[in-house]
Amino acid sequence: MVLRCKRLIESGLPGKNIVQIGIADFSNSPAYARRAREHQITVIPRDAVKLDHLHDIVQRALSVAGADGGPIHVDIDVDVCDRSVVPACPAAAPGGLTAHELRKLVYLFGSDPRVGSIDFTEVDAQADSADARTVRLVAVCIAEFLAGVQNR
Repeated sequence: MVLRCKRLIESGLPGKNIVQIGIADFSNSPAYARRAREHQITVIPRDAVKLDHLHDIVQRALSVAGADGGPIHVDIDVDVCDRSVVPACPAAAPGGLTAHELRKLVYLFGSDPRVGSIDFTEVDAQADSADARTVRLVAVCIAEFLAGVQNR
């Protein structure tokens, strides 16, 4: 995630139009937090996702990301989920989002006409569990996004 933000900023996207949702407080370095502040990246920490209404989180993120107009791209780092939910995400940590929370967020993003595209990253399918729960969650999230698009 850190490298992608750096590349986005280097390619001309203003940091003030980048929103990161579900960042774990102990999973990122002080240097990363400092860089996010310097570039005015909006960070919505994991605790906020757990305490606030998901609809409000999505609306806040979209209002920041879409402040300059134009379509919004949503990048879902699947490792935002709890490690038990996404064993194919080596960087996932305990206390992350549930599968239901991720599905709901993705559906809400798909429901908004400002969102033009989405991708799912940070998954190593070869490291998934025997029941392929990570890959299946991503597949369901794609369906959730498309259902949201359909219901616009």
